[in-house]
Amino acid sequence: MTLLEMIVKASANTDSVASVSDYPIVLNPDDVLPNLRPKLDDPNPTLLVNPIIGWQISQTDSYVIDLGKKFYTKLNRKLKNPIDFDKDEFLKILNQFLEKIRVKVGVSIGIDLSHNGYTLVLIEKVGSLMGKDVAGLVLDACVDLEIWELVEVLIVNGLIEHSCYLNLVNKLVAKKRSELLCLCIKHASDLGASELLAILKYFLCPAKDAYSSMVNVRKEWEKQALSAIDRASGNSLTGKKLRIAKEASILLMLAHDGFSASELCLHYLLASSNVDAVTLTSSIGKLNGKEMMNLIRYLGKWLKKYAQFPQAGPCPEASLKLGLKACSWVPKLEDVINCVGLVLDEKFSSLVLHPEFHEELRFMGVVVSCLASEARLCCIMADVAERLKVEV
Repeated sequence: MTLLEMIVKASANTDSVASVSDYPIVLNPDDVLPNLRPKLDDPNPTLLVNPIIGWQISQTDSYVIDLGKKFYTKLNRKLKNPIDFDKDEFLKILNQFLEKIRVKVGVSIGIDLSHNGYTLVLIEKVGSLMGKDVAGLVLDACVDLEIWELVEVLIVNGLIEHSCYLNLVNKLVAKKRSELLCLCIKHASDLGASELLAILKYFLCPAKDAYSSMVNVRKEWEKQALSAIDRASGNSLTGKKLRIAKEASILLMLAHDGFSASELCLHYLLASSNVDAVTLTSSIGKLNGKEMMNLIRYLGKWLKKYAQFPQAGPCPEASLKLGLKACSWVPKLEDVINCVGLVLDEKFSSLVLHPEFHEELRFMGVVVSCLASEARLCCIMADVAERLKVEV
């Protein structure tokens, strides 16, 4: 069987894997590579591949893998009977499993079982040794039992496989967990078109009972904006840090004022470097008329803001030096323009044929023309400055 035939066969197999893989964790190479040696006493140097022997994983890795397989089987069995399986029992067996891993690898966490954040710290310290299959099953249990703080720590620590995100996003949308959807956007490396579409639909036309979960997102933006203003107007900072604080205060003011709670959540999607343009275009193409109108109005707000405050721009140093993490998630003018371009490319015919979009598009056209004029002037000034440098 050729490699292509093997790939086609594997792709055609839609049956879900019911057991954990043989090597679900990253093996320690220090215990493997030194033991490898050629199988032949006199290997042929002209061959591209020579057989080797001595492959054997460490006792610690073997123990952790075996522990994960047993836990996977146990948890999978219990999840099939959710009536007899509650939050307390899940946390008990999860803590026991993680504690065994911690003891085996010799990691200290500094707190005991009675501490409220015991499970969270365990996952942060040894969660990467659970393996992708076990982590996916633990995620399912956390969502089903609504242990949202554990879902958060799994997302933030990058323990969720790409294949799990579609199911996770759909469940979070159904359960109206806006803050966790924002975390998915921030930490998932490659959300697919289906995930992006679900997120766009949720934030562009949120249900009435979804707004309560967006309050925490708005509060975080408010907290960051007020912190930037306090630092910029106070006496605690001087020099470069004061300049950064002033730039950050303008940027966060732009991102907060005039945007609804659901639009504040959209900032993360627009600013994310992990969102592929082709994938986003596919998702935009499946939006209905109301959703498209809300997206255009949202983009129009950003264009107007950047036209009114041309001094506003990216401020990455504020996140590193002042702890103003929200500055990294404010969409740049470039991000906004790119998204407008995607909307026009994908929905041009619909936008032209439906008159309800015309007023919004005319408004955006005026703002874009102003921004383009300023850009041309800046280019001329930059060219003059470069020529003066050469003359000097």
